[in-house]
Amino acid sequence: MLKAKTVSKKLTTAEINQVVWKACDTFRGVIDPSQYKDYILTMLFLKYVSSVHDAKRAFYMDKYEGNEQRVQRAMERERFKLPVMSNFAYLYEQRNAVDIGELIDKALAALEEANPEKLSGEGAGIFRNVSFNSSNLGDLKEKNVRLKHLLKDFNSLDLRPEHLEGNDVIGDAYEYLIQNFAGDAGKKAGEFYTPSEVSTLVARLSKQGPGVRIYDPTCGSGSLLIKAAKEVGSKDVSLYGQEANGSTWAMAIMNMFLHGFDDATIRWGDTLRNPKHKEGDELMKFDTVVANPPFSLDKWGREEAETDPYNRFWRGMPPKSKGDWAFISHMIESTYAQKGLAIVVVPHGVLFRGSSEGKIRKQVIEENLLDAVIGLPANLFYGTGIPAAILVFSKARQKDRSVLFIDGSQGFEAGKKQNRLGEQDLEKIVATYRAYKAGDYALGVVEDKYSYLASFEEIEENDFNLNIPRYVDTFEEEAPVDMAAVQKEIAALEAELKAVEAEMQGYLKQLF
Repeated sequence: MLKAKTVSKKLTTAEINQVVWKACDTFRGVIDPSQYKDYILTMLFLKYVSSVHDAKRAFYMDKYEGNEQRVQRAMERERFKLPVMSNFAYLYEQRNAVDIGELIDKALAALEEANPEKLSGEGAGIFRNVSFNSSNLGDLKEKNVRLKHLLKDFNSLDLRPEHLEGNDVIGDAYEYLIQNFAGDAGKKAGEFYTPSEVSTLVARLSKQGPGVRIYDPTCGSGSLLIKAAKEVGSKDVSLYGQEANGSTWAMAIMNMFLHGFDDATIRWGDTLRNPKHKEGDELMKFDTVVANPPFSLDKWGREEAETDPYNRFWRGMPPKSKGDWAFISHMIESTYAQKGLAIVVVPHGVLFRGSSEGKIRKQVIEENLLDAVIGLPANLFYGTGIPAAILVFSKARQKDRSVLFIDGSQGFEAGKKQNRLGEQDLEKIVATYRAYKAGDYALGVVEDKYSYLASFEEIEENDFNLNIPRYVDTFEEEAPVDMAAVQKEIAALEAELKAVEAEMQGYLKQLF
């Protein structure tokens, strides 16, 4: 085991965040934030891999007393093979080279080639969408200056494990960057980033024991998967994800490694048109499926779904212009029978829209799959102020056909640009749901103006409409009006008005 050296002061996530966010200045005003995130995140990953490699090599050199052959054999068994030309230290030495952009690109390509099982997949490497030699970074002279500054910024960070405050420091810094890029880029980034507090809520609701398979069919940068895995409280967990955007897929793979989930299987592709997680000719099954799919996705693939080989849409075909129930259907069909759990973030329209969506919703409820409906505050998500909801589906439900409704729309901390769920708001939702699962509630109002336990018959009477206000009464009665006091106040105001008018008349007479 690698022995930690004594370090007087260890790097914290906040210190790394400060340095790396400052490094973003290299690209501000030159290219769009949705593009320069690729450069910053890639460089952070390369710096981390290089730092770990250097620390391991130093350890083995000491252990084997400088025997190069034994050191090399030991390094072959490490997480990553790092060619000399791919080491950050080598690139830093070459920072003044006229072809530094090309050298960085070659370094990344060599790193992929040395680690094909980890850093390549779906016929491409994870760095294929980023080029440090691109003319987008300016002409040759300007580009070289920018890359030199970038290398100098990252060189100031010592990311060797013994210099870090904890195991999650790098992963947390990566998450910090993703979140800030989402805030900077707005709606475009909102396509791949779920606000941290929403991911935390879904993860806590999904909590299961060791040995589980967890899957996110629209995994984005992988944040939700990672949080769900951490809720297990054990490394005995298998992670699977799929992401349609190639650049974001690459981010997710790097994110998994930075958080220590080296065995995670993240595929690149369109989940609805071409699901990549299969066992034989069937969809792979999972204990837990979590997702924040794109809201009401247009042109999601209805034409292909008509002949879906996995029969995912047997309950009904969602409309061409709204893919919400297509993602939900895929998630439900991807869970184990008798025990599978699916938790999904959706726009409110999913709860009440009619036509084909209404038929699918009715079928799911009649199958006794719906566990809970949780309303969230407005303005939580980047790029949209609309409120969302969380639907919890469970295949472990037996005779009980009740459904828990929670109106969490008023529990939030207001921000300048967007709201956020506070810890107390998160915990209240989770505690209410867990108490329901423990059987602590009877049908009817659970907590006034907050939660309600509805019977199947009640939902049926509402034509399977899940709109939360139908079940959770949030109406606030106005205080009774004291008419006598109001009349007295009106009389006093009228008398005061007459006095003012008389005074004004006096002033006017003096003037004229």
